[in-house]
Amino acid sequence: MARAAEDVKYRGRRRWNGSHGRVWWEGLLIFEISKYEAKVTADREDVLIGNSKDSKVVSLTGKGSMTVKCVINRNISRFLEAWKAGKDPRTTIVSLVDDPDAVDGQKERCSIDNVWLDEITLMAFEKGQVVEKEYPFGFTPEDASFVETIDA
Repeated sequence: MARAAEDVKYRGRRRWNGSHGRVWWEGLLIFEISKYEAKVTADREDVLIGNSKDSKVVSLTGKGSMTVKCVINRNISRFLEAWKAGKDPRTTIVSLVDDPDAVDGQKERCSIDNVWLDEITLMAFEKGQVVEKEYPFGFTPEDASFVETIDA
């Protein structure tokens, strides 16, 4: 049973820890994920009211990126071959924060469909460093939803 907001005493341990975050790409857990972000930006146009400038949301843009410490090939060649053939493949990404110290053990999960890659790195490495690849992506905000949320 969720507690009323005034009954919850917040402590430092209630801050979410990204170490408990997970991402599924095309239904497969990316166990080597090191960083993930997905956000929606409101695209606005100016509206003049008298001498004041206001704004109006006219569309939404979904963008994100994930950084993966390379262990296995993530089948990026499939995207490359599709692009070379003039196709624009789409995928689904599900992300989860499952911090054991979250209020009442709750989780936050977001599902995004109609995800496209903006760029693919074919090869990148630096001597003496763990190989990482970043995957910037876009999506239609209407295809994003919270499946679970952490509430007070």
